[in-house]
Parts: sequence; C-alpha cells; structure tokens
Amino acid sequence: MIDLDRYFKRIGYGGVPHASLDTLRELHLLHPQAIAFENLNPLLGWPVLLDAASLQRKLVLKRRGGYCFEHNLLFGAALRALGFQVTDLAARVLWNAPPGSMGPRSHMLLRVELQGRSWIADVGFGGLTLTAPLLLQPGLEQATPHEPFRILDIEGAFVMQARVHSHWKPLYRFDLQPQCQSDYEVTNWYLSNHPASRFVTGLMAARAAPGQRYALQDNALSIYTGDGKVLRSRIDSGGALRALLEHTFGLVLDDAPELHGALERLCLPQTATLPLTPGAAGGAG
Repeated sequence: MIDLDRYFKRIGYGGVPHASLDTLRELHLLHPQAIAFENLNPLLGWPVLLDAASLQRKLVLKRRGGYCFEHNLLFGAALRALGFQVTDLAARVLWNAPPGSMGPRSHMLLRVELQGRSWIADVGFGGLTLTAPLLLQPGLEQATPHEPFRILDIEGAFVMQARVHSHWKPLYRFDLQPQCQSDYEVTNWYLSNHPASRFVTGLMAARAAPGQRYALQDNALSIYTGDGKVLRSRIDSGGALRALLEHTFGLVLDDAPELHGALERLCLPQTATLPLTPGAAGGAG
C-alpha cells in the first residue's frame, strides 16, 4: 500500500486530494516535474523491482527516478488509493521506429475513468512524458503545460502523437486491453537485462520543468525551452555528470564505485551522442 503522505511530499502536492479531474491534472503535472525518468539501474546491472514496496522505497524514499513501469505503477497506485478507477494498459513504441515496424508492448500507460469519461495518464515516457491527462477522444488536439498532444484512431488502435517543432510525431500505439503485473514483469526483465537493450547500453534521463524540458543522453544535455529553442551542451567529466543528475534531474545517488566508473566512461569522446528532440531521452519501458 502506497504511503500517500510521503508521495505527496515527494512531488510537492499540498492540496486536499479527492478523485476529481482537478486532482488528477495537478498530480499528473507535479509527478514528472519531481521524479525524473532515468535508467541507472539497468545501466549499472542493478535490478528493477516493480512491487509496490520497492517502487515506494526507490522513487519516493530514496528520491531516485525510473522508467515507465516504475513511474506508472507508482502513479496508478496513488490514484487508486484516492478512489480513482484505473486500468493498466500497454503500448508499442513508435518513436524513432522505422515506418511500418511493429515492436513489442514495451511501454506502460494508464486509463482513468472519471465521471463517465475516459482519460489517458502517462507519467513515464521519457523526454516527451505527458504533463496532463488526455481525454480519450480521437482526433482532438489537446493542450498540456508543454506540447500539444492528440490521440488518433488508426486501423482499430489508438496512436498517441505529440506536436514537436510544428510536426505531429507518433509516440506509441495502444489499445484498451487490461494488463497484469506479470505482463510488465516479463518486458521489464528484458529491457533491464538484455545486452542489446538501450536501457542497458547507455544513460538516459529526462525531466519536465515549468516551461521547459531537460533531456540527457549519455553525456549530452539538451534543454528544450517553451519558445522552441534547444540549448545543447556536453558534460566532460563523471563528477560533472553526477552533479547534473543530482541538481538538474533531482536524483539522490548512491556513492557506488560502479556508478562512478560508468559516469566517467560515458564522458569519453567516443560515447557522446546528441539527442535531436525531447523524446530522444527514452520512451519505452
């Protein structure tokens, strides 16, 4: 059972919560601004645990981040504790995928029923994480505190899109089939252990902030501002990279030798790559 008081303190929520649209919107904005998307556990070979106690310990008490399963399982648990009706869903990631490809259901999202209407909530899609719930109404362009989003109905499935640099970009494809914890456990193990998984081979971190987004890929930082500008820089040492993760992404990091070594290696010239858009810092998992 989630400790709501500690969760609210972690994300900076000070209201009187109840199962309303206003509460859903406020929590959905605060969560991705306070808890970063990051993949340090898979990168370092540490386990990614999805049980409720482990999620609360890591993301709330230890003030770390995580990827989609961790974020949305925690968020869903908080919503259920408040009395929301929540269904766990899965999606196939389309972001940066070749046209026509059909990947596995490697992303998690939530369906929230409220006053006879369905809303999509998703606080774990990396650099393009939603900062507001979306009404499940195909074709409707919906404003958020960051980019506009829309959901299309294409060939019997829903496609989530974001408007990036004046172009609509597909993020993922999903349907309304409920998922079980075991469905996520299988995919989670693959994403956090397979040697070809991008969550194992490189560092990703992302966090939304008022009017901008931060995205980190290995040692390349991009800041996406509300006026469409992109500020890019490279981090040249493991110490500076750690400081960035702690201060800009709000993480509390262990003093572990493997972490120190990994951050130093990521700053070597041959590992540096620049993300091109906000979603480059993650998306699946």
